[in-house]
Amino acid sequence: MDANLKGYDSHGVMRVPYYVQAIKDGEVSSGAALTILDEGPSRIVADGNWGLGQVQAMRLIERLTAKARSGGLGLGTMMHSGHIGRLGEYCEKTAARGLVSMLMVNSHGGAVRVAPPGGKAPRLSTNPLAIGVPSGDAPLVLDFSTSATAEGKVRVKKIAGQPCPEGWLIDNEGRPTTDPNTLYGKPPGAILPLGGAQAYKGFGLGLMIEILTGALSGGNCAKTVPYPKKGNCVFMLLIDPAKFGGTDCFQSEVHQLVDYVRSCPRVEGVSEIVLPGDPERRLAAQRMTEGIYLDDENWRALVKLGEQHGVKAP
Repeated sequence: MDANLKGYDSHGVMRVPYYVQAIKDGEVSSGAALTILDEGPSRIVADGNWGLGQVQAMRLIERLTAKARSGGLGLGTMMHSGHIGRLGEYCEKTAARGLVSMLMVNSHGGAVRVAPPGGKAPRLSTNPLAIGVPSGDAPLVLDFSTSATAEGKVRVKKIAGQPCPEGWLIDNEGRPTTDPNTLYGKPPGAILPLGGAQAYKGFGLGLMIEILTGALSGGNCAKTVPYPKKGNCVFMLLIDPAKFGGTDCFQSEVHQLVDYVRSCPRVEGVSEIVLPGDPERRLAAQRMTEGIYLDDENWRALVKLGEQHGVKAP
């Protein structure tokens, strides 16, 4: 629900049927423990045992927070995790604790969706990156996929029976398309990398994230034969500014930087300079009042799931 409030409908309640089915299929396990495989003063190597991703990710965050408080850094990896959801949520939580954060995930080598520049077949997952910086009541939270769009946004369009915007997809011949079904065809189409004419930047970043998550964690990178389960390999870094240049200097510099950037002269028709985290806060305030919108097909999927489990729709 938090993802819906912040405008990330691709990671919101439309995922509930997917999570329930993943439990039924044995892709994830409710009640799984987080196993610490190795540990040092500032690092944790963890195995999520295919537990629910949000649960295991918060367990890792708690352990890394303690290390960041003690020595300034908490660096953790996790393999065998279910889908951990919206990365920006963890950045918001850690920023509230005064910590800088960086999170990355891949699909554990289980689902490739993004074609390299010049290619017409997928080779990487959408490999998102999130960075969070505490800044009073308005933390800076940068959260984006290294592809032109998140796979979940294509899934939303597919379920709703709606076309995707131009620039998101190519079919299996490398031709631009707006048909979301193309991505799930046999053979599949692909999502384009982030960057448009400079897509090599988005794809290059996604490639490095694939390594920092899949290879560094002891998990899996994308390969010819996909990993049989779809989940996340995770990279998390927490930093306590108090152990570096000091909390006072950090807060002062961040605040003056924010003010300086916001004071930039604006082109005609632009009312303000928007920084990472601004749209999510404003949309959340609006949706807390007005509610969230679900298209008919995504709503029907939730109602059907509720009926199967004895939960009546309002």
